[in-house]
Amino acid sequence: MKKESPCLYILAGPTGVGKTSLAFSLASRRDMEIISADSMQIYRQLSIGTAKPSPQEMNGAACHLIDMVDIDQKYDLSRFIRDADEVIALLHRKQKRPLVVGGAGLYIKGLLEGVFETESVNRNFREELHSRIEAGELPQLYSELMRIDPVAASRIKPGDRQRIVRALEVYLTTGTPISVHQEMSRRKTARYSHCMVVITRERKEIYQRIEQRVDEMFASGFVGEVEGILKSGFSKNLHPLKALGYREAICFLEGTWSLERAKEEMKKATRRYAKRQITWFKAMPQAIWLNISGMDQDDALSKIEEIFFGVS
Repeated sequence: MKKESPCLYILAGPTGVGKTSLAFSLASRRDMEIISADSMQIYRQLSIGTAKPSPQEMNGAACHLIDMVDIDQKYDLSRFIRDADEVIALLHRKQKRPLVVGGAGLYIKGLLEGVFETESVNRNFREELHSRIEAGELPQLYSELMRIDPVAASRIKPGDRQRIVRALEVYLTTGTPISVHQEMSRRKTARYSHCMVVITRERKEIYQRIEQRVDEMFASGFVGEVEGILKSGFSKNLHPLKALGYREAICFLEGTWSLERAKEEMKKATRRYAKRQITWFKAMPQAIWLNISGMDQDDALSKIEEIFFGVS
């Protein structure tokens, strides 16, 4: 690890746990700038359904990597890492502490460990694979992937077109399974020195907060946000509009579900998502867990400061 590598402070946790309020309060108190590690707040059109922080919530603190692209533009882990690296370097030059905040465990893990990158893009192979999918050959492609790279196939759902195509493209281009590339690219040391705190609460409390948040989203005009996006000409089939909450709102707008059904389905899906996030963060051994159930804002902030800086 190079001595000049900037230290990252990471505040993570499941959706609805209260990261946003704590993060902006901490940033204001400690002269930090926030780097969002949220895979959906990156899109300009998605606000209410992603719990994007308002100017009032930001409390004057700078926040990076929010509202970066439109929903019909591609944004993935590799681009997030590049963008985050640029912001971290900028903050390092400004002698500002970077505070990475979010619930996207994949983004945080990628920022710390890196992601497989190689000259493995071949548009001819990719177009051929997509043509075969359009011809109804997705099951055959998945079978081919199982044969040449069973490790990768075990991690990919049979209906995940994008990842199946990517895995086959890498193999056809390089002659080596993508799982081998990924294993070789894993770093023994982190890309940045860091301290990571995962905020949690008692499970029942998290679920109660999720239900309250969903109700507040619908009361704040969430359905109108989704309706406006569709009326602007964006296809409902865009990947971001299949995200948590947006797919449920679209089911209501299309008449498939009642409003109450859409709310309940969103609550149910969000609870499942929070559970997956907790499982993901538990697999990160460097994480320091902090249960803030029963704490007020100041107590929770003091505990976080003690972990990050050694003093409250």
